[in-house]
Amino acid sequence: MPDKPAAEIVIDEPLIRGLLREQAPGLAREPLRHVADGWDCSVWRVGERFAVRMPRRALGAQLVLHEQQHLGAISARLAPLRIPDPVVAGRPSAAYPWHWSIVPWADGTPGLSVARSDRGGWAVPLARALRRLHVVAKGEFPVNPYRGVPLRERDAAIRARLRQAEVFLGVGTARSLSAVWQAGVAAVAWTSGPVRIHGDLHPGNLIADGSALVSIIDFGDLTAGDPAYDLAVAWLAFDARGRAAFQAELQGVYDAPTWMRARAWAAAVALMLVLQSDDDPDYRRLGREVVAELVPESSPH
Repeated sequence: MPDKPAAEIVIDEPLIRGLLREQAPGLAREPLRHVADGWDCSVWRVGERFAVRMPRRALGAQLVLHEQQHLGAISARLAPLRIPDPVVAGRPSAAYPWHWSIVPWADGTPGLSVARSDRGGWAVPLARALRRLHVVAKGEFPVNPYRGVPLRERDAAIRARLRQAEVFLGVGTARSLSAVWQAGVAAVAWTSGPVRIHGDLHPGNLIADGSALVSIIDFGDLTAGDPAYDLAVAWLAFDARGRAAFQAELQGVYDAPTWMRARAWAAAVALMLVLQSDDDPDYRRLGREVVAELVPESSPH
């Protein structure tokens, strides 16, 4: 099943240069280079210091607006890690219908390109950043019906994916993942009030410089809820050694049921990646790696 939705608008250099001339004229003559297209946004580098983040479908416009509204209050808390706090909050125009952003460019290597065994140096700084991020969400915050919610609200959907996974992963592995999921559903729910969570924390949204973590990107799914959703990164990003360091840094901050829910969320994300990444081999491979972390007797293919 294809993973990435089709773009709803053509994003090219003439469009971006026109928007820069209109709303950020100081950058209008800078070199412009296409970097990547994600589910929701196209990213273009502008000169040496900045990037343009352009929604490629209507849903992405809302996610960019979330970043424009909330990252300013978060950026200082996560230092020294950098986040894409917009320096220009682009507006809809006659040529382009949605909000868009100019954000600082983070030099480094996307985490998805770094071997799992080489990510251990990220564990402690990432854990410290999440500890600072996971504070009670005050005021209005984006609502996400799929992330950070009680696991029982996603139970029917995940059970359906587990049945599909029997074909792709084998009956034994699917049953082991089912046990991980059900343990999370049965665990005591989060009762301390919704906290701010990143909502899409995986290696593809981490930027590193060698063994050092330098940036967390793509906060479009920022929401408030159960921090276990973010803590699933312990399995999404790390091997056993890195995971141990990550969890040790957070010892006493989160209880055993929270880690059980986090492991269950990791299983849910792995299923999504395995079943819905036909057109993105890097994320399909990530999904199988996570399955291997959760079910040691399996192995990524």
